[in-house]
Amino acid sequence: MSEPFGLQALEHDNLGEVVYGKLSDALMKGRLAPDSRLTIRDLAQSLGTSVTPVRDAILRLIQDEALVQKSARDVRVPMLTVERYQEIRQIRLKLEGLAARETALKATAVDIARLRDLIERNEKAIAGQDWTEALDLNQTFHFALTEIASMPVLRGILNRLWLQMGPLIAASYSHGGRVMIDQHYVILAAIEARDPDAAERAIVEDISGAGAVIIDRLSAHEQDTRGGAA
Repeated sequence: MSEPFGLQALEHDNLGEVVYGKLSDALMKGRLAPDSRLTIRDLAQSLGTSVTPVRDAILRLIQDEALVQKSARDVRVPMLTVERYQEIRQIRLKLEGLAARETALKATAVDIARLRDLIERNEKAIAGQDWTEALDLNQTFHFALTEIASMPVLRGILNRLWLQMGPLIAASYSHGGRVMIDQHYVILAAIEARDPDAAERAIVEDISGAGAVIIDRLSAHEQDTRGGAA
């Protein structure tokens, strides 16, 4: 790994669970790039723990399909194919659409203020080209919908999808421009109006618009890979 996580040393009884949570968060928030190689020793040093809980966490993430094991010593963040990305996106459209609908029906004034604050902070991060902060806020906004909707089972399903999607969204976020945030305002307006149909349409537009950027980059990568193999 070229850069450490910068995470503080861990002193917990259940280190395996803690390390799994830290690595999951790093994947969902795009702190690990597609095709980057992970080494147990470097991760353990970065996290301030022994290699055993890191190894256990990596095995769990491989089972989650968030990491792939190329060989005994080569564990990587996967580079999704266009086809796999499109399948995950199709599932997200349905599930996050459901979360948006329920949020429109259940959101309180405090919830709405929280969503507005996330959007405003994301605007500042994008304006300052602080992509780490912008990505963090984008993921937090999407997950806030499931929290406000009070749908923990749905949140668990989306966790696994975002484990696979996070690195890819991060690799494309700075190239997306306004398409990566504009629909968040529409989502918020629909929630304020308690209009579940409009909220669902807006989240579909949000995911689809960002998806077009991601598919373009994935397609270019696949073409480059085929060209290099020719």
